[in-house]
Amino acid sequence: MESLVIKCGGSTIGKLSPSFFKELVELKNKHQIQPIVVHGGGPSISTILSSLNVETTFVNGLRKTTEPVLEVVEMVLSGSMNKHLVRQVMKAGGNAMGLSGVDGKLLLAEPIANAEELGLVGEIVDVNKELLLPIMQQGIIPIVSPVAVDTQGQHYNINADMAAAAVATAFRAPLCMITDVDGVLVGDSVATKLSDIEVYSLIENKHITGGMIPKVEAAIQCLTKGVSEIGIINGTTEDALTHFALNHTGAGTSFYLEEVMEKSV
Repeated sequence: MESLVIKCGGSTIGKLSPSFFKELVELKNKHQIQPIVVHGGGPSISTILSSLNVETTFVNGLRKTTEPVLEVVEMVLSGSMNKHLVRQVMKAGGNAMGLSGVDGKLLLAEPIANAEELGLVGEIVDVNKELLLPIMQQGIIPIVSPVAVDTQGQHYNINADMAAAAVATAFRAPLCMITDVDGVLVGDSVATKLSDIEVYSLIENKHITGGMIPKVEAAIQCLTKGVSEIGIINGTTEDALTHFALNHTGAGTSFYLEEVMEKSV
């Protein structure tokens, strides 16, 4: 069964209709495509941090993570947000299991290169895919929260886009990033396709900013590591997920490596 990694953005989860989760379940039951869901939870984290008067800041779309921030991040991502998604899949007639990247060292991490600037933010160095395989073989959809751990038991906040990219790379699976916008906006219109060179130029010229930066960087990272199909789509659009899963084109923004295209011409 072909796998499909689906990243659900935290700001989008509350906007997803029951039909989205029915599509998710149908991918497995009707189309023989195994979903693996990786999710964020940024807005909920920010709300709770604010209510607790815990200061939080962002650097290029990534949350600076102190120990108090990380405790809230883990509580929201691996607790309330993760179980919300598990319940939604169940309501749609499917079976799901929530996992943290800490569980069974599912997501093994090390400190990010600019840790002095971002704090306890990590990058994935290994995905324990063997942990997920038996779960999926039982007809269960894994729902993964992007909190990771190192070999010493230190936990890390992982950007959900980067975590999803690491899982997609490990499974050599297409990656579908679910947002509440139609794709990457360039000027007044959505770009249907972007190359790696175009992406970095758009970031440098500040046409791509904020939380979209880690999304497009994760997409390019996947391509360089062998994932062939990546898209950013609007999950609130009916059938967008199914269309991407079956066709890998035609919805939102897809990505390609310009050098690879030049060699194939």
